[in-house]
Amino acid sequence: MKSQRPITSDDEHRVLQFRPRTTPPPVIHRGSGIVQPLHAAAPEPPDLSRYEQPRDAPDDFRHRMLANIAALAFTIALTAIGIWLAVSIADLRRTQDCVLMGRRDCVKITTPHI
Repeated sequence: MKSQRPITSDDEHRVLQFRPRTTPPPVIHRGSGIVQPLHAAAPEPPDLSRYEQPRDAPDDFRHRMLANIAALAFTIALTAIGIWLAVSIADLRRTQDCVLMGRRDCVKITTPHI
């Protein structure tokens, strides 16, 4: 069985010479338009010192710690409420599925211990 090779010509094999990016590439004229080259080097970012502001009073670390504790307590409470709500909804769904299947012993009855 013969193996088929693609027909290649010398036009497909070309070695391209790349210029370093440190020098700006020349402007190329094509037709009636001009192709602008990309910028070779990005400008250095501006210094952030212009955003600095002098502080009138030192930081109140006690107030900051109390605010952090309050935020942590609020987050824990919100998480606990979310877990309780998810468990309650799952229990109600289980009970509803049981009732819709026609069963009679779906609700858990708690009896006082004598």
